[in-house]
Amino acid sequence: MNAAPTVVALERVAAALRSEGGLLADALREAPVIAADDPGMGSIAAAGPRSGDDPATVAAVVEAVREGHLLHGGDSRILDASDLDLALLAGDRLYALGLDWLAGTGDMAAVRELADLIAFCAQARAQEEPATTDAVWAAAVAAIGWGATGELDAGKAALRAGEAGAATRVRAAARKITGGVGPSG
Repeated sequence: MNAAPTVVALERVAAALRSEGGLLADALREAPVIAADDPGMGSIAAAGPRSGDDPATVAAVVEAVREGHLLHGGDSRILDASDLDLALLAGDRLYALGLDWLAGTGDMAAVRELADLIAFCAQARAQEEPATTDAVWAAAVAAIGWGATGELDAGKAALRAGEAGAATRVRAAARKITGGVGPSG
């Protein structure tokens, strides 16, 4: 993975938090810390044709929400997450930031996809189902970057219904949408 686009997107997220001041700004790291296995979800979504004339915003939106997700698990690429209460608060703030930035583009279908992603991630975390988390991330970046399909929507409905094999269906639909571009697994 080329971490440079993820770093750029996360620096944009950090700049937004820094400009707000307060506890979250005080908790920012000097620079993003990107693991070698970071999937670069923002870059994946930005590679799709729906990112239009502003792939940098799409990448920042997705990475803000990804960071929110990581913070809810006690990890972060841009913040000191040692205070778990602050990490939870920061995660919520980053979910809101990403949704706000995306709503600002006028792409309400993509906003719905992010809202679904956040809800599915919370459910998967509560049920301790990392395969579902990975599948819904693949689905979200596919739908935001390329657009949802009936097959993807059906897979998400199967997830909501708790059907066996739904996460596999969602991941397969996402890979089909992107032509194989996206997170492995």
